[in-house]
Amino acid sequence: MRTLFIEDRKEIDEVIRACKTCYVAMSDGDVPYVLPMNFALDGDTVVLHSAQSGRMWETIRKNPKVCINWTLGEELAWQDVRVGCSYRVKSKSVLVEGEVEVIDDYDEKYRMLTETMAQYSDREFKFSKPAVVNVGIMKVHIKKITGKVFGAKAVTPWNS
Repeated sequence: MRTLFIEDRKEIDEVIRACKTCYVAMSDGDVPYVLPMNFALDGDTVVLHSAQSGRMWETIRKNPKVCINWTLGEELAWQDVRVGCSYRVKSKSVLVEGEVEVIDDYDEKYRMLTETMAQYSDREFKFSKPAVVNVGIMKVHIKKITGKVFGAKAVTPWNS
């Protein structure tokens, strides 16, 4: 079994959109911090939302650089059932490195909330003014994006 890079951005976006949770890693000096979060993909930005205070916000204000992970798939596979090191979880994974921009503009926050809900539902949603004003919206501008397939079947002349 092999690990292969996903080169096609469309396929990378499909992996992201198939996930319900992303994991956002950040750092306050030498202290790492990771949070599971809901998200939306909006072109070359990832939209995140939360309350406007707390450890995450304190960390982001000190260092706006983040890394985000999405992983899809949990099927266990192996090359030899008796060899522990031959076991893998067949999955696809995407990593984004980027920088956070905090969004304060009301109309843009409303649009980002709409994008986020579109990740989870086909319904149309409305948001009250207090809900929009009181939510924290972050855009992560993608600086680097990579995708991988883990546990892929090796392609040889006899199985291609």
